[in-house]
Amino acid sequence: MEDAGRDPTVFTAHSLPSDPRLLATVTNAYLGTRVYHDTLHVSGVYNGASGETHRAILPSPLNVQLEAPAGAGEQLINTFALDTNTGSPRLPGPTPPTTAPGSFLHTLEGPSFRVSQRICAHRVLPHVLTFSVAITRLAARSWPITVRLRSAFSPESPDLDLHLGPDFQGARYLYGHTLTTEQPGGAQQEVHMLWTPVPPALTLGEGEENGTWEFLTVVAGSQAETQACLAEALQLQVRGTLYTTHAQAWAQLWADCGLDVDGPLPLRQALRGALYYLLSALPQPGTPGYVCHGLSPGGLSNGSREECYWGHVFWDQDLWMFPNILMFHPEAARALLQYRIRTLSGALDNARKLGYQGAKFAWESASSGLEVCPEAIYGTQEIHINGAVVLAFQLYYHMTQDLQLFQEAGGWDVVSAVAEFWCSRVEWSPEEEKYHLKGVMPPDEYHSGVNNSVYTNVLVQNSLRFAAALAQDLGRPVPNQWLEVADKIKVPFDPKLNFYPEFDGYQPGEEVKQADVVLLGYPVPFPLSPTVRRQNLEIYEAVTCPQGPAMTWSMFAVGWMELKEPGRAWDLLEKSFANTSEPFKVWTENADGSGAVNFLTGMGGFLQAVLFGFTGFRITRAGLTFDPMCPAGISGVCVSGISYQGSKLDFSFSEGSVTVTVTARAGPWAPPLEAELWPSQDRLPLPPGHKVSFPCSAGRIQRSHPWEARATSSAPRSAACLASGTPPSS
Repeated sequence: MEDAGRDPTVFTAHSLPSDPRLLATVTNAYLGTRVYHDTLHVSGVYNGASGETHRAILPSPLNVQLEAPAGAGEQLINTFALDTNTGSPRLPGPTPPTTAPGSFLHTLEGPSFRVSQRICAHRVLPHVLTFSVAITRLAARSWPITVRLRSAFSPESPDLDLHLGPDFQGARYLYGHTLTTEQPGGAQQEVHMLWTPVPPALTLGEGEENGTWEFLTVVAGSQAETQACLAEALQLQVRGTLYTTHAQAWAQLWADCGLDVDGPLPLRQALRGALYYLLSALPQPGTPGYVCHGLSPGGLSNGSREECYWGHVFWDQDLWMFPNILMFHPEAARALLQYRIRTLSGALDNARKLGYQGAKFAWESASSGLEVCPEAIYGTQEIHINGAVVLAFQLYYHMTQDLQLFQEAGGWDVVSAVAEFWCSRVEWSPEEEKYHLKGVMPPDEYHSGVNNSVYTNVLVQNSLRFAAALAQDLGRPVPNQWLEVADKIKVPFDPKLNFYPEFDGYQPGEEVKQADVVLLGYPVPFPLSPTVRRQNLEIYEAVTCPQGPAMTWSMFAVGWMELKEPGRAWDLLEKSFANTSEPFKVWTENADGSGAVNFLTGMGGFLQAVLFGFTGFRITRAGLTFDPMCPAGISGVCVSGISYQGSKLDFSFSEGSVTVTVTARAGPWAPPLEAELWPSQDRLPLPPGHKVSFPCSAGRIQRSHPWEARATSSAPRSAACLASGTPPSS
């Protein structure tokens, strides 16, 4: 299998991986499948009761494979490519699938003809999947060229009661409902699908130079909606803009966000692939009426009964994926928070069933928010998910100052309900005069039923302190118990070894499944001295299971970057992106290829290692801090489209300088920004449309305080700002 030259955005091979799980995925926010796979999934559609609930299988009309023209008698070259590129703008008209921005492309080419198949999940029309076939004559011969199409489509599903209905505008119609509801008395979910029938062969006629055929699959929750979506797609098809609108949407998406490094090609490709797959799972900005059903570890392309995690939503969404999404697309981040708001009633029931007050978010959640984990021990003990959920709300609040979400849209209800749960779950120890949290399972799932998981207890502190601060901002009373528990909960610390033991009674040398204590400092805000941070990294790196999940090594890398240890950071970062499989950069949960595939959790951890590790970005109440440190072999980092309190910012970090550009402001309500540099505390205005450069240092992006800012001319030369006064180059 060959890489795509020096282009980090196109992943190409001349053969497919032997493991079909590693085929490229084709998804948008509503539909998902793998190429050449016979099933597709619909967001939020689950079948099965309680711990048996899983994504319902819908048969996929897209599982169509090209076969060489009969009697071609030519040496044909097979090429398979996942194209994440933006492509170039095209004029309206049919677009031959010879390039495929935002799509999967299969090409058969010989001396006299080329056949191309393009598959995509439409960005603008999330209910639409398309594939197209183009035949192009390359030699001056006139005879017909016939390409066979092999399809194994069968209108059956183990999860849906399906029926064929009357055709509509030339499309076949399949409809039905799920067999078993998640909870007793729940409504069965309806699925309706229209698709263009696929012929057994396509022929480019005698004398024709090229031909293109487009096939549609449309899925929705009602017959009327499905028909309306098909009609909209057909209108674009008639105008010749069905594919171009998709490609242009991807181009706009990439124009609004970017993450790249001046470094090795494998790293750049891994970054691009991870960001592409994560963005594929999100709605196009501005999509009306979008309802988020959460992000599962394997995304919409996975989650059937025979696949890992069944499409359930874990802490993976809130801790591992969310921070990346928030930095670039706060609108999509808000949709993820709304999933937690919408399922709060289930979380309240979970807590009540366990005998506690407030809300306990499910370790595994589907439609209702009730616990659907098939093994009770995880659902009852991995309560640290509550802290991850609140941390996501906290980060969102600091990055956006979106008070409406908390005042009117239910955000406060989530934050306060989790605070109530923590206060009812802790127990007072008169001997230690501390609150204890007993019988929990930390992220390290090799240990269960432990007391005072340091990771969990720090999250308790963080949740309660944020709840108290938010209450003050909203003008609400702060229950005394919130800060009392936050101040007095036990956080185990070993003063002799100068490190944080994972839980009461943890002995150094005990094996750990995955990143746990090393999550303190980042992504969980917690003050640590460099000495203690180093001890935590040294002690736990030596005992963490080498076969642990992908995101583990990313967090160790972040820790070493905090300590300015570029060599050690790079070694662990390399270990992290070893979970990327060729040729389509599909991540697996474990480096040996086992576990979940299209593992968005691992991709999220890896992206954080670069987006937050290389840059030192930290989201705080006071602003967005930065402290760049590139590992060995990386000479620069470019981050574009960071969204902070109504402004869009681009950053460029190199060994000698930092450049910040405010590229856009959402409106007059967006506050003017400045960069405060450390340790000088010089404040540099960031006027929109101007590049502002300064010698490499730590600092913070924050709201301007012009009455306190020092004039640039009075700043020490070591921290002087060189504002170009010119708009950023295009």
